[in-house]
Amino acid sequence: MTQPPIVVEVPGSRNDVINMMVRNGLTGLPVVRSSDGMLMGVVSRRDIFRNFEEDQLSLIMKKGCITADSDASIADVARVFCERRIHRIPVVSDGSLVGIVTPTDLLRIVKDMKTPMTAEDVISTVCVTAYEDEPLTYTIPAMRISDVAAVPVLDANGKMVGILTDRDLFSDQMKDPEALQALGISADENLAGYRNVLPLFYSATDAHRGSDKKVRDFMVKNPVSVFKKTNLAEVAKTMVSKDFGQIPVHGTRDELVGMIYDVDVLRALLG
Repeated sequence: MTQPPIVVEVPGSRNDVINMMVRNGLTGLPVVRSSDGMLMGVVSRRDIFRNFEEDQLSLIMKKGCITADSDASIADVARVFCERRIHRIPVVSDGSLVGIVTPTDLLRIVKDMKTPMTAEDVISTVCVTAYEDEPLTYTIPAMRISDVAAVPVLDANGKMVGILTDRDLFSDQMKDPEALQALGISADENLAGYRNVLPLFYSATDAHRGSDKKVRDFMVKNPVSVFKKTNLAEVAKTMVSKDFGQIPVHGTRDELVGMIYDVDVLRALLG
């Protein structure tokens, strides 16, 4: 686990969370009560993605989150990640928050394992795709409705030409004083977290209506992928070294067969 964990406090705002995540390179973090430090829940980039119209942290975060004791076994924690498909578990000891564990922490174990399991053994979700010339005004709601953090992007011939993730929608791809002002931020505040969320802000609010931005404008081109017979230890190595939470999987004819997520790879720890 990571200890002590970086936290955000309630009461707080969406922008407080965005800034904290971007400054520290995080995708989510525990939420504690400012008065006494009591754990109140967790908040992630995906929670903001799903509820971008909300400003209050208390309305965005997940309450009643799953926790683990500091003496819990690796297998037990891996099972929770796999079955509940969550991406962070606060660690408590005697009721106090002492750390946080993520799938990436456990992937570092999987990458050094000897396991017979391969990528195709653990793919467990329907693969939602996007077309490279789709407008973001269509793709963003589709991702939110499907509750996926990433979509492989196909061209008109069905060939994978990119991948679009919620991370790409948080990346620093535009600087627009009007959008900053719409977020209630002065253009000269120089807070990275606010500017990094502008692509998503445009996509999730009326500020984006009528825009001609396409999926191709935000996708990562020629993404890294793995073969369906790739050993899970190798998949874990790629995820850890590239800091990926998901990777497209291709078949014998280089066709897209699905997506494998970090929580799927953890099944190696459960056999």
